[in-house]
Amino acid sequence: MFLGLFLIYWLGKRFYVLAEKYNQNKWLYAILGVVIYYVGQIIFGFILAILNEFFDFNFDFNNVAVNLLGIPIGALACYGFYKLLENNWKKIQIQPIESIDDIGKDIDEIGM
Repeated sequence: MFLGLFLIYWLGKRFYVLAEKYNQNKWLYAILGVVIYYVGQIIFGFILAILNEFFDFNFDFNNVAVNLLGIPIGALACYGFYKLLENNWKKIQIQPIESIDDIGKDIDEIGM
């Protein structure tokens, strides 16, 4: 239980700091990061259930190994979402104007 709470805190904190860095809604993305973690695990569970049904793998869904395998799957989903947000926000980040003479000029004219 403590590991789960620590993981939720850590994931939320990473997304909170990322949103803060790019001036986005901090709490929205902190909560969304945790939700993405659980959605990744749920999708993994559905995939295992489908594989179990069609191919008779006979997964025991109460097995600790299957549950522990869901942790890196959820973390991988979070990492992908984190990188997606970071790359998108880097593209749209507003660059400061170097001089007052540059106000009103196109970005191509300024040389940014």
